[in-house]
Parts: sequence; C-alpha cells; structure tokens
Amino acid sequence: MADPALEPNPAADTRQLPGDLAVWIFIFAELAVFGILFIGFAVARSLDPATFHAGREVLHPWIGLLNTAALITASYLVATAVNQFRNKLSGVQWRLWLAVVVSSIYTVGKLYEYVNLYSQGYNLGTNTFFMFYFFLTFFHFMHVTLGQIILATLAVKIGNGDYDGSDMNGMESGASYWHMVDLAWLVLFPIIYVLA
Repeated sequence: MADPALEPNPAADTRQLPGDLAVWIFIFAELAVFGILFIGFAVARSLDPATFHAGREVLHPWIGLLNTAALITASYLVATAVNQFRNKLSGVQWRLWLAVVVSSIYTVGKLYEYVNLYSQGYNLGTNTFFMFYFFLTFFHFMHVTLGQIILATLAVKIGNGDYDGSDMNGMESGASYWHMVDLAWLVLFPIIYVLA
C-alpha cells in the first residue's frame, strides 16, 4: 500500500496569483497604460530621432542607473520580507522599512533631475522628447510614491500585530504592486536614458 504522505496533493499543486485579484486587475490596467505610453514614445522617437537623441544627451544616465539599483534593491528587500513573513520569521518589518529608505534614493534622484532640468529651461513644453520624459517619469514617480506608502503601511501593520502571517493577502498584494512599479522602471530606464 502506498504511503499517503507520498501521494500527490492536488490542492498543494494549485497555483494562484499572490495577493488579491482586484490588485492584479489594477496592476494589469496600470501596465496597459504604461505600455500605451511606451508605444507612443517609440513612435514619436521614430518620427523625430534627432530631437530624442539631443534630449537624451541632456539627461543624467548615472542618476538613472543609481535609481535603477535603488529600485532593484528595494524589490529584493520586499521579496525577502514576503518570504520571511510567509515562514513566520523575524525581520519582516525592518526589511520593509529599509525598502522604503532605499527606494527614497530614487525619489531624491528624480527630484534632483527635475529641478536641474527645470533650472536649465527644460519642461513639458520644450519639445516632444521632454514632454514624454516628464510625463512618463512623473507618472512612474507617483507610482513609486504610492508603493512607498503601501510598504510603510504594511510595516506599521506588522509592527502593531495587525498582520501575523496567517493571511498573506495584504502582504502579497502590496509586494505585487511594488514589483509592478519596479518592472515599469526596468523598461522606462533603457528607453529614455539609453535608446532615445
């Protein structure tokens, strides 16, 4: 007779999206908006490559690269926090707070870029490249800010004992949103700072 512990468990093999379905609908809607904006950027660049090349030359690629490293590091911290939380291990709260702090490098970097470009006379009305640059990056900036608020809220709730790891829904939803923000930047960074 076969050992029941070795029998396949269909429930254990069932995979589902982490977090809440409503969050995933929101994530897919946001990714669709980013996708449309990326396509618009690519079409505009193909129609006026000289303007886009000249615009890219004004940007600060090292700040963009630093921002990329900050967001990837924050995503790593969020992913490890989810794993710690799922396994009911310590260190979840400080990982979330550290993700907020590290992602603030991105926030400060973008604000520095905006102020620097604006002081040089560049804004939404300068040309097509800067219209897309400011619109796309500020749209993303607002998503990062919301993500930081979500991560801070999760950290506070865990610290208050409102989340104990028995229900992963809130934690996974927040982490999924954060990873969407990171994914959008991983597309946005090269198309603006490298390929324009």
